[in-house]
Amino acid sequence: MTDRKTGFLALFAAYTLWGISALYYREVNHVPGLEVLAHRTFWSFVLFGTVIVLQGRLKELLFLLQPKSGAQGLYRIAPAAMFVSLNWFLFIYAIQSDQTLEASLAYYIFPLMAAGVGVAVFGERLRGLQYVSMLLGFGAVMVLTIGLGAAPWLALTMSGSFILYGAIKKGLAVGAVISMAAEAALLAPFALVYLIGAEVWGWGGTPAQMAGAFGANMHDTLLLILAGAVTGVPLILFSFASRRVSMIVLGLGNYHNSTLQLIIAVLVFGQIVTLWHMIALPMIWTGLALFTWTAWRIDVQERKARKSSVSSSTEETVL
Repeated sequence: MTDRKTGFLALFAAYTLWGISALYYREVNHVPGLEVLAHRTFWSFVLFGTVIVLQGRLKELLFLLQPKSGAQGLYRIAPAAMFVSLNWFLFIYAIQSDQTLEASLAYYIFPLMAAGVGVAVFGERLRGLQYVSMLLGFGAVMVLTIGLGAAPWLALTMSGSFILYGAIKKGLAVGAVISMAAEAALLAPFALVYLIGAEVWGWGGTPAQMAGAFGANMHDTLLLILAGAVTGVPLILFSFASRRVSMIVLGLGNYHNSTLQLIIAVLVFGQIVTLWHMIALPMIWTGLALFTWTAWRIDVQERKARKSSVSSSTEETVL
């Protein structure tokens, strides 16, 4: 299997897990958002740290966290950690404030921004019907934005923080697990300080809300520990994929994530789909179908061209 195909499969799995993650965060809705973020960060650090130790790569991680690791280490890890932490908190906030539809809109906007970064920064280009796909996606976002009557600031901030994270990760010449371990290691001390403060002094909420900070009941304890896996696994998959697929594919594939979030928002959480959503969604799905079909055709053509090139080289060698 080619790197492109494995990257696509990893991306699909990551977006599926993110798409259904709202179900998990709904279960910890009674826990203050900053505390949930702290648990996400701390238990992700435990997960990644364990993996790194088992792999015997602790020295590599420690080097990556030093300033001398430079542009392929700390100077990329630090801003990536900042942007992903912001994105984590905004998603938690969206779920806890009954704005799951806004979260899904964020990830409908994200592909447009990702494609723009891909074209402007990484020299990628759209082909054929992918232009139509982009126009349909842009039109759908405009319909939602105008129809809902307010600028989607939460959605724009969520999508902006994640596209910056993806762009930074794309240029990072280290493996997915080691880079995520480094990000978690930078954030973990802040998370631990907050959790201790929440437990001892009740930071971030009322005493009743903070009761489960370190496991006052088994249900909350298990759920909050699970935050490490809920956070870490899709991030590893996304980081793996970001180095193997284009920024355009990275962005437009996110329609899968946002559509799952939308379905959960409506069918599980009972949030209302407006007329504007009913107009915009078919536009988005049509655009995604066109993009996927075009990408498939391009892949087939490139494979044929490679086979033809190999055949020609073989014939020249024989002659």
